[in-house]
Amino acid sequence: MRLTTKNSDYLGAIAGVLCIIHCIITPLLFLINAELATKQTLLALQATGYVFLIISFFAVYKSALNTTNNIVKVLFFVFWSFLLFLILNESFGVFRIAETFTFISAFSLSALHIYNLKYCQCKDENCCVSDQ
Repeated sequence: MRLTTKNSDYLGAIAGVLCIIHCIITPLLFLINAELATKQTLLALQATGYVFLIISFFAVYKSALNTTNNIVKVLFFVFWSFLLFLILNESFGVFRIAETFTFISAFSLSALHIYNLKYCQCKDENCCVSDQ
């Protein structure tokens, strides 16, 4: 399947929502059953976060490549970079940063993809690209 403008926005929005669900459910699982907090489980959950990050990068890249709105293009990479920083920070524990910022970043990326989907209704991949 080729990653087109339209489905990259769908993919990005879905990945952001799944990332938020992942970030909410993970701590709840450990609160419900502390025995789940094994090293293997923690590594698997971190890997899941990185998978969402990789998927969202491709969605951001493709969507930003084909949008005419330069502000949206910049915001895609700003929020993705912020999400990358937050996930790396969570993995290595450099700073104590509230999980809320991860939610905000993932939600913002999803919202940008939805906005871009509505803003740029293309029949093909090239209709949104500005010739300027």
